[in-house]
Amino acid sequence: MVRQQTKRLPSWLSRPMGQPSKLHTMKNILRSRNLHTVCESARCPNIGECFSKPTATFMILGDVCTRGCGFCAVEKTSTFSPSPLWGEGGVRGKALPVDTDEPQNIALTAKELGLRHVVITSVTRDDLADGGATQFALTIKAVKDTIPTISIEVLTPDFKGDKRALKIVLDARPDIFNHNIETVPSLYPEVRPQADYKQSLRVLEMAKAINGEIITKSGLMVGLGETKDEVKSVLKDLLNSGCDAVTIGQYLRPSSKNLEVQEYISLEVFKEYEEYGKDIGLKHVYSGPFVRSSYNAELLTAS
Repeated sequence: MVRQQTKRLPSWLSRPMGQPSKLHTMKNILRSRNLHTVCESARCPNIGECFSKPTATFMILGDVCTRGCGFCAVEKTSTFSPSPLWGEGGVRGKALPVDTDEPQNIALTAKELGLRHVVITSVTRDDLADGGATQFALTIKAVKDTIPTISIEVLTPDFKGDKRALKIVLDARPDIFNHNIETVPSLYPEVRPQADYKQSLRVLEMAKAINGEIITKSGLMVGLGETKDEVKSVLKDLLNSGCDAVTIGQYLRPSSKNLEVQEYISLEVFKEYEEYGKDIGLKHVYSGPFVRSSYNAELLTAS
């Protein structure tokens, strides 16, 4: 499939840079403890605002992923075959060793920054027996022990659908469990070639079955070539999987090595998706160009 070059960014897709001094301070703290954030590794457009608050989504288990999703700027291992639809760059080689100091370093950083809500995510680590679930659990525990009043959201990979790995994470009692569906089923071969749509839905279902009180959450990107009907069908599937909250945001190409944007979705269509999701029974729907799964995540626990 030949991709057409996309148009210039519409006016509603401009973002403030944030305060340079606060950006610099935040990055210095992260580097001093050898920590990674998805904000930096995935080149999130909200980094200026979030780092200036300051808030951050900590990315555990290194910054090299064992999968090769077409939308993501995080570096990959050399064990996957890139699609001809995006470049072959961004490959580092091997995933990083598990850092045993990482859970405590995240806890100390969250305390130093005065965070009341923390989001913990990771690269996908198919090379680890438990997919990295134990590191999630250790990080949740370290943060809770250090800041007892904090709320914690985890944004996990699919763990290959392993219920035991999922239970390890949920037994650590995070407040919100998030697993992103990312896109519509028809685009999975291009966008998430090593993932499975139905498996991601099952992960959300299993999370709710393991802990019926936890807030379950998922997110998807639009502008990759999906139709309105496909997006609405995904929202129905997420509702049926027991999902409580959904985020919908504009896909923005992080580099020339990633899939191109097929369409810049209008503000009216984002509003339509939000209203539709609420009408069918989803408790929370956050829909807009710069909405990301971790953006303003603390609002969910306050609602």
